[in-house]
Amino acid sequence: MPHTVPVEHNDPINARILAISEDLISGFQRQPFHEIAEKSGVPLDTVLERIRAMVEAGIIRRVRQTLLSTKLAHGALVAWKVPEEKLNDAFDFMAKQDPFSGHVVIRSTDSEVSGSGYRLWTTLKVPVGESLDHHATALLRLTGATEYLLMPANGVFALGVGHTRRKTLEPGDKSDEPAVMMTTTTVDLTPEEWNVLLALKEELALDEIRVNPWQDRAALAGVSLERFCDVAETLNSKNVIGRFSTFLEHIKPSASGERVTRFNGLFHWAVPKGREIEGGAEVGRHYCMTHCYWREGGPQFGDVNIMGVVHGTEKSRVLEHKAAIDRHLEAVGIPVSYTNVFWGGRSEIKPSEISPKIYAAWHVQHKG
Repeated sequence: MPHTVPVEHNDPINARILAISEDLISGFQRQPFHEIAEKSGVPLDTVLERIRAMVEAGIIRRVRQTLLSTKLAHGALVAWKVPEEKLNDAFDFMAKQDPFSGHVVIRSTDSEVSGSGYRLWTTLKVPVGESLDHHATALLRLTGATEYLLMPANGVFALGVGHTRRKTLEPGDKSDEPAVMMTTTTVDLTPEEWNVLLALKEELALDEIRVNPWQDRAALAGVSLERFCDVAETLNSKNVIGRFSTFLEHIKPSASGERVTRFNGLFHWAVPKGREIEGGAEVGRHYCMTHCYWREGGPQFGDVNIMGVVHGTEKSRVLEHKAAIDRHLEAVGIPVSYTNVFWGGRSEIKPSEISPKIYAAWHVQHKG
């Protein structure tokens, strides 16, 4: 009988691999799959076989080196008001025709509250020196949206995925110390660094999931493998490299009907002005948070300033995580004047483009 490789995310061996490979391989690694094998305790050949099989089955939607794009581009979370009859078409345009929009999500609230009219949410990146407003205005024209609100990140307290290892978390599980805020100050790169960076960041093809995944990327950048890795390590020292990650398909079910998650909640908290770093650090220390930022929502969103995302297979469990964070904020003496949950519905998750050349060409193509 033919050998069948298990591909579901909850297979015991796959779960061991994914618990590491989703978000625990930080920075640039010359041999990232060796790191996954060592930390998971799964032999390297098995790691490569299982990851390839999960990619082919659509369980893993992409394998790539992530970047800390807050250091490389101007970015913001964007809330859009779109007429209901145009909502799905606007979603399609941003998901399929705008490479600078990353996460594209239609969200809803359990009741009519501040900000409920903003149904479409995206992340947006534009190259350094370009204008977020300029690009958003173009999208407004192209999609029929009537209003947008840009919410750049002033600080980052949590940034990771790790759906597999988060499944067993109890509400209230948190680190011993508050999260440390990462800044969003952009950095300057040399032409060679940009060349290597743009070759490095694209998702790996199936045949690049191998012992030495960067060989073809070095050739693409026109440098030796050794030079490619040296430059990548310099980029790492400039804090522009994120993690090497296998991204699970967490929106759609697998062929057998298994789901990684079913619900995602965008949590909002408004803490007192001047206590944003303290409040974000206390929220961000909770392990359930895949993302946590200091963003200013303004009066449209109850003056929210701390935002974060939690995923789960049960809505009630997601709300239990939020309730635990609410209790913690109260216990440490941080008052909250407004809080809410925006639930994710239709979603498309893709990395945002940051290339200045592609940005310029896009605006020529979509000129009014």
